[in-house]
Order: sequence, then C-alpha cells, then structure tokens
Amino acid sequence: MTRVTTPPAPPLDPELAAALALALPSDPSPITMEDVPVKRAEEAQVALAVLEQIKERDLVVVEGKATSADGTAVPVSVLHRKDRVPSSPLIYYIHGGGMMMGNRWSAADVLFDWIEHYNAVVATVEYRLAPEHPYPAPQEDCFAGLLWLEENAARLGVNVEAGMIAGISAGGGLAASVCLMARDRGGPRMSSQLLLAPMLDDRNDSISAQQYPRGMWNRQENELGWRSLLGDLHGSEEVPYFAAPARCEDLSGLPPAFVDVGSAEVFRDEAVDFASRIWAAGGQAELHVWSGGFHGFQTFEHTALARASSGVVRSWMNRTLSRTSRA
Repeated sequence: MTRVTTPPAPPLDPELAAALALALPSDPSPITMEDVPVKRAEEAQVALAVLEQIKERDLVVVEGKATSADGTAVPVSVLHRKDRVPSSPLIYYIHGGGMMMGNRWSAADVLFDWIEHYNAVVATVEYRLAPEHPYPAPQEDCFAGLLWLEENAARLGVNVEAGMIAGISAGGGLAASVCLMARDRGGPRMSSQLLLAPMLDDRNDSISAQQYPRGMWNRQENELGWRSLLGDLHGSEEVPYFAAPARCEDLSGLPPAFVDVGSAEVFRDEAVDFASRIWAAGGQAELHVWSGGFHGFQTFEHTALARASSGVVRSWMNRTLSRTSRA
C-alpha cells in the first residue's frame, strides 16, 4: 500500500502563531457535518447582536427580496449612513463559511468599516447554504442579489456598474462566480472584485491543500464544503465553472481583481493561479500572498501581518473606489 505523505508546510508568522496558540490552545478537530447546525446557531446569535449595533449606529436599512433562478425569494439588506451622498460607492458583499455556514451579517465589523470610511452603500445577501441547497442555489442566489440591485438602482441611488463586489473565503469564490455569470449572461457588470482568501477550486488537490490537513480551514473541511455544495457532481469532470471558478479556462473580460491570501493556507495555490490566469488573459489583478498567514489571520487585528494586510486592502479600495466615483 502506498503511503500518503503530507508535503512540508511553510511556517506560520511567529506573532500569528503565538496569537493562534492563545486563542486555540489545542489543535481543533476538523469541522464535521454534525458541527454545522451548532455553528449556524452560534452565528444566528451573533447576527442578532449585529442588528442591535445597526440600530445603535443609526444606519439606514433597506430590506429587499431578490428572486433566484428557481423562484426562491432571497433576502438582501442594504445599509448606509444618513449623510450618504449621490457619489457614495456601492459595495456588494458575500459572506464566507465554506458554503455551509455563515449569514449575511457575518463579518459585520468589515461592513461597518466600509460604511464609515467610504460612506459606502453596502449590500449583503442571504444566500442559501449547502448541503440542503447545493449548487446552483448559492451561486444563483448571489447573482439574483446583483440583479435586484440593478433593478432597484434608481430607488437605492446607486450605480451598480461602478460598484465593487467583495467576498471572503467561500464568499470570495461566490463573488468570482457572480462575475463570471455576469460576463456570460450579459451583465450587470461591476467595476471591480475584492477576493479575500477565495474558495475557488473543488479539486482540492493543490500542493497548498495537501500541506494543511489540519488547522484553520484545512483540507478535510474544504473537502466537506465542496462535497456539500456539489453533491453528485463532486469528483467528476462535469463541475461547471460557475460552481468552481478555477475550472474556467477563459478568465478574460472580468472586472479588475484584488486577490489576497496567506502562504500558510489551503487556498494559496488556487488564488495565485487564478490571479495569474487573469493576467494571462489580458486582465487586471493585484495579488498579495502574506508570508506566514493562515486562513483568517486578519481577524487577529493586533498583529503586524494583519495590520499590513488591512492597509494594503485599504490602499487598493481607496484607489479603486476613487477611480470609479469619478467615472
């Protein structure tokens, strides 16, 4: 019997490693399907707290229902400050959670930061989750959210084509999917895509995937997420690139992309490959690989690497949103 060996992995950034050891004293077991309902319940409680924060911040909230491809009503929430101006940028955010977890209020601190710093109009979509709702439900829900924004642009006072689509982890993969769907379906096109540690490739066979069988979003959890999303398609050559954007052979005609990933995480190689193939297709991408960064390292905001990553994202957003607001 052939013994499967794990390739040696790049070391973690020392400061991040120390912070992670304090936050998680023991190596956590990979998430299983039995854990998913518990995590969703915890996230639902966090969402209730976020709704209270929205009231405290006195933000304007517009609630809508997008219609997905199968007729399902998909909640979309739009937030902005009362002093927003006509040139306030639109950011369409798609949450993470491995395709199985999370809700539209996940990473609300990031949404609040964008609203405060850019006086942005931020939209966030409650797409359906796998395995109860496998492909194409999550992708079609997120695309439906974009269509709803376009249909209601005048009422919302936004310019969708000048807007940015953003997502982290599974949300980054879904944001990339939405850009491909908009390209192939004739719009609506957004001006840029912010892909933070995006989940792009269902094959889960890259060197970086093999290097991290355990840890923060590891190979086993990644396998579970993709199996949940793809169902009977998993492991076949029939997986559409709307489901797994890394499967797309032609990455031309896409909005300029910002791709950000750690060197010490499963998604490293697929993120690097995706940006490289955007360049090869004549497109525009900015790629950052953070040495020693694990998946989600930016949540350790006090560390130097997290601060550096946040600063670079801010710099790109400053340049991108400034350019589109003048268009």
